[in-house]
Amino acid sequence: MPLNKPNQQLRRDLKEAAALLKWSGVDLFVFAKRLLAAGDEQGANDLMKIALSFQEAEDKLLGYAEEVKIGHISRAAEQRK
Repeated sequence: MPLNKPNQQLRRDLKEAAALLKWSGVDLFVFAKRLLAAGDEQGANDLMKIALSFQEAEDKLLGYAEEVKIGHISRAAEQRK
């Protein structure tokens, strides 16, 4: 069964948020490598921990998007912007 418009938008929003987290995490890893090269091991480790937490959140959001797709999660009504 195809998704209704509110659920299509919800799925799109979840996937978009996941993509933002993914690329933010990638950027944090780049900065962490720079800190490590500059000798700031603690700062680099802190950024890597944050980047890994972004990856975990990304995975959750993608899982929720899949649940929307198969109908386990749905939006009751279209939200106003």
